[in-house]
Amino acid sequence: MKKIYLLLTFVGLICLSFTSGMQAQPNTPPRQETKALQKIDGLRVFPNPATGDILYITSDLQLTKTVKIFTVLGKQVLFKVLIGKELNISNLNPGVYVIKITEGNSQDTLKLIIE
Repeated sequence: MKKIYLLLTFVGLICLSFTSGMQAQPNTPPRQETKALQKIDGLRVFPNPATGDILYITSDLQLTKTVKIFTVLGKQVLFKVLIGKELNISNLNPGVYVIKITEGNSQDTLKLIIE
């Protein structure tokens, strides 16, 4: 009887060694293809450091821009769709911010200092 169990176990192990077997799914989600965003050509943000209530944002294409301003801790403090070139920053306290500007398929991130 022991010989039969040993024989069945041996045959089972041989059969399993030739199969591809199952593989566990990875813990990470599948990676999505992301396009590398281009920098905005000719982007100018001035004055920086800002001392007044108006910040001017210009670029070569002069398209509509989406402007987001974040604190250095990542909290969004301003969101504006900018058609012209003037951005009112009078409600922002003095400090260091991160400004993220999107124009068409291009995107740029800059440090902004308000005095």
